[in-house]
Amino acid sequence: MITTDFAPGSPCWLDLGAPDVRAAAAFYGAVLGWDYESMGEGEDMEGGMFRKDGKIVAGLGRLTEEGARPAWMIYYSVADADATTQAVERAGGTVRVAPMDLEQWGRMAQYSDPLGGQFAVWQPRDTKGVDLVDQPGSLSWTELYTSDAAAAKEFYGGVFGWRFSDMELPGGGGTYSLITPAGLPEERMHGGVMQLRKEDLALANGRPYWHPVFAVADCDAAVAEVTGNGGTVQMGPQDAEGVGRLAVCLDPAGADFVVLTPARS
Repeated sequence: MITTDFAPGSPCWLDLGAPDVRAAAAFYGAVLGWDYESMGEGEDMEGGMFRKDGKIVAGLGRLTEEGARPAWMIYYSVADADATTQAVERAGGTVRVAPMDLEQWGRMAQYSDPLGGQFAVWQPRDTKGVDLVDQPGSLSWTELYTSDAAAAKEFYGGVFGWRFSDMELPGGGGTYSLITPAGLPEERMHGGVMQLRKEDLALANGRPYWHPVFAVADCDAAVAEVTGNGGTVQMGPQDAEGVGRLAVCLDPAGADFVVLTPARS
């Protein structure tokens, strides 16, 4: 589970790069019940914050990077962004955005893993991360799709100290590797790694990619809002034993995410 104590190596923030900020705000408002708070005014707004019941759950910004696809960026909490940058480089990753201060809030950096999967880190100061997690309408899990799970586990284990435990998916669906932050019990698992064929990673032109899983009260109702507001469904809704009912979705610009109604414990 994800919590808001944001232990080192755990997800603490996420933001969406979208070509049309206003359209993205409307879509996620309909699907997840989010309210959008712009940091600018008028038609030329560049981004802002999503809130659920008044609590910050994510960020939103205009996609400006040349050739980049619309996507969610997941940030992991670290004690020292500069030391993490060195660890990324030693492990064969690439620095996309060097560590930089964001005023009094914290210090951030963005990277690619050796196969091209993009992720980011946050060294907190005044802002630790989002205000709400693991509740309907908020982040509840993070997931990496990659063509080489063994290489991914070696890289991320070296950078963050993550521990991995493998489970076989039913029906011969392959192996899923569960992620637990260093020094924490397995109840604090926050994500997973799934190996797919390169041709199944067409969304990122064969490169790995991370995406968020959002908890929802009713998966089927959320999917109806996805399709009713211009998004598409790649998989589901379907039941996953011991996990819940889920669907893999794309927003109208093509950014991927999952909606999940957790199984009752």
